[in-house]
Amino acid sequence: MKVLSKKLPIGISDFKIIIEDNYYYIDKTLLIKEIIESTGQVILLPRPRRFGKTLNLSMIKYFFEKKEENNKHLFLKTNIWQEKEYQALHGKYPIIFLTFKDIKETSWENAYKKIIAIISEEFERYYLLFRKDLLPHVLEEFESILRKTADEVTFSRSLFILSKLLYKLYNTRVIILIDEYDAPIHAGYNYGYYNEIVQFMRSLLTSILKDNLYLEKGILTGILRTSKEGIFSGLNNLAVYTLMDTDFQDKFGFTKQEVERLLNDSNLIDKFNEIQKWYNGYQFGNTTIYNPWSLLMCTKNQGVLKPYWVNTSDNQLIKKLLTLSGKEIKSDFELLLTNKTIEKEIDEAIIFPGIENNPRAIWSLLLFAGYLTYTQFRIEQGHSYCNLTIPNKEIELLYSSFIKDIFESTLTNPKVNILLTSLTTGQIDIFSELLQEFIINTISVYDLPNNEPEKSYHLFVLGLLVLLSDTYQVKSNRESGLGRYDIMLIPKNKKDLGIIIEFKKVSSSDKSLEKSAQKALDQIEEKNYAQELKDLDIKHIKFLGIAFQGKKVLVKSKDLLN
Repeated sequence: MKVLSKKLPIGISDFKIIIEDNYYYIDKTLLIKEIIESTGQVILLPRPRRFGKTLNLSMIKYFFEKKEENNKHLFLKTNIWQEKEYQALHGKYPIIFLTFKDIKETSWENAYKKIIAIISEEFERYYLLFRKDLLPHVLEEFESILRKTADEVTFSRSLFILSKLLYKLYNTRVIILIDEYDAPIHAGYNYGYYNEIVQFMRSLLTSILKDNLYLEKGILTGILRTSKEGIFSGLNNLAVYTLMDTDFQDKFGFTKQEVERLLNDSNLIDKFNEIQKWYNGYQFGNTTIYNPWSLLMCTKNQGVLKPYWVNTSDNQLIKKLLTLSGKEIKSDFELLLTNKTIEKEIDEAIIFPGIENNPRAIWSLLLFAGYLTYTQFRIEQGHSYCNLTIPNKEIELLYSSFIKDIFESTLTNPKVNILLTSLTTGQIDIFSELLQEFIINTISVYDLPNNEPEKSYHLFVLGLLVLLSDTYQVKSNRESGLGRYDIMLIPKNKKDLGIIIEFKKVSSSDKSLEKSAQKALDQIEEKNYAQELKDLDIKHIKFLGIAFQGKKVLVKSKDLLN
């Protein structure tokens, strides 16, 4: 049996270690060529997490960095070294390199401490070069940053200070590399210090990237481009290359050819079709991209297929948005979970505050973070539109897991099973009691507004879609007969119960749960919603009229024998 001769670089993002220790490396060094040829002085490359961003910036650092130590040997067998005209740029520039990928603190105080520690470590790299030649007041400022005793204003200017000192030392402008610039911003939004982190990051990045005479090129990676009103306010020299652009389209993640080579080298090529279903499906420009982290983990485990990428993060923000979003978002998720595509307008720049109430921002976040992909992209009158879909089985399982978690956090696992069983067997009294408990607990656990109980009902619909998928086809808001029903449960076994559910919010005219529930039942009959089930020869059909008023729920039912 053929065994991969080189170790896989699982969790290793230092280019030098990978090359010198003979790890398996899929060559992305022509990224350097694209960087050089790009006209943007500052380049932002947003890509999903664990798609090789940190490793690529490390590779760029080792190529360009001007040091006594010569790193030429790292590139002799790479693609960039075959491009003779670029060899002269090796070792030419001083480098400032920071990665914020591990900034996940739950408070502004701890996040700030971690950020200034990262900045201090970069200053430490150059301390021995500077300490003998700096004027006393400059040395004092330098050492205050090194000791982490400088004030916030000084730290916000620290990278500019370092770029100026490096320029004077080498008489060469500086390349700035900032990895996962937006990781602290995500943490700030999740944990309630968004305004503080945005203000600091704006000052830090503006000082180093805007009108900096000592800057040769700035390269930033992250997941998103945050709005110009946030981090990049006033930065006119910024070139952004998103997932929809053809520039840099094959430099992050693995292409089909790279995956085939890896699987051939690992004697796993016979599993290619299954691996494709699990980890393929991302569209970057005109190129189909595979998830690199999942591919490497799957290869390491001899082809075992499981959700590797989604288990590397708590996915807290995505779960929060799915929970708090309104009817439109949840209805679209129902389509996505049944392998449909949806067309949505996409914002390439995202503002976090209020994102849960901004459908366009939610779809943009899910796309750029790797939880959705696009099949078609068009620009119309300056607006971007994408046909969105779930990229692969790994992400499909993630959404199912989210929805199961929501159910199990509001009802104990046995009660979830009883809720579903009572519904599908027509035990309406039990179902009504547990549905009431689910609604109350969902509003409490997820801090939903009391005047928006509809969000709980739409979560309930998504739960049915996922949890009953083995035995029922669940449809919602579709046409049947003379109108659109709310939910239809179509049994895969025709002997089982077919169910139609209509929700009614108590109106000012009805004023009671009883009247509203009856009105829902009457609507099912009057609009002949059962016609689709009759056409499918479902013999036993149950109508459910569910009325709600705040947290209160009433269920009325009626049977139809076909």
